[in-house]
Amino acid sequence: MALTLCPLASGSKGNAVYIGFGARAVLFDAGLSGVELERRMAEKGLSPESLDAVIVSHEHTDHVKGAGILSRRYQIPIYINEKTYRAASKKLGKVDRLTHFQCGHTFSIGDLTINPFSISHDAEDPAGFTVEHNGSKLGVATDLGIATALVKTHLQGASLIYMEANHDPEMLHFGPYPWYLKQRVRSRRGHLSNQEAGELLCDVKNSTLKHVVLAHLSEENNRPQKAWETVSRMLDDPGITVDVAMPDKPGKLISL
Repeated sequence: MALTLCPLASGSKGNAVYIGFGARAVLFDAGLSGVELERRMAEKGLSPESLDAVIVSHEHTDHVKGAGILSRRYQIPIYINEKTYRAASKKLGKVDRLTHFQCGHTFSIGDLTINPFSISHDAEDPAGFTVEHNGSKLGVATDLGIATALVKTHLQGASLIYMEANHDPEMLHFGPYPWYLKQRVRSRRGHLSNQEAGELLCDVKNSTLKHVVLAHLSEENNRPQKAWETVSRMLDDPGITVDVAMPDKPGKLISL
């Protein structure tokens, strides 16, 4: 059974990424409406009935909007750490099937081994994740203020990395955001620029890394082509395929 990844949505208006293993799957974040998540899954031939879990990285609305709805509609467990749950509980609504995880403590869902790790972002207890299955490993790391040594350690050895490349520094500087928001974005608890994403990927890449998906691009302060060109140039490796996850449509299904 191959480990597969499909971005369903990526950006400040909503985030969700599907990870499949055989006939089963999990969803990392569910930041769109339930109807829209169902529509995008159907567009890629995927089914909510296949989901064994919705795993929440942090409490911001663009990551949790549809999580409670999917959980209730399909009886899907939500995996979330305690601080994030307390911050997100009103957005989630009633959840009958709830499992708490802790950053730094590995847990399993079916044949998946999931390792949540702490990241730097302006949320209660935000998490990145690595997922391992049948010898394959992928990493999911968005909403990163800085690329810490911990993040680099966890992402090493991954064949696929789903990585934030939020903004171009020049576009952010001259863009429409008010000053306080520009400061937040480029703070240690904000978001990685294209260049910072490229530096992180260069630090962790080895012969194992074959796919990179750039995620959480700002629609105001970035462009898909700009992010792709910056990171591809920095990686300078024809053996690594670089894709960009989009806000308005699902991406391609990538199998390891």
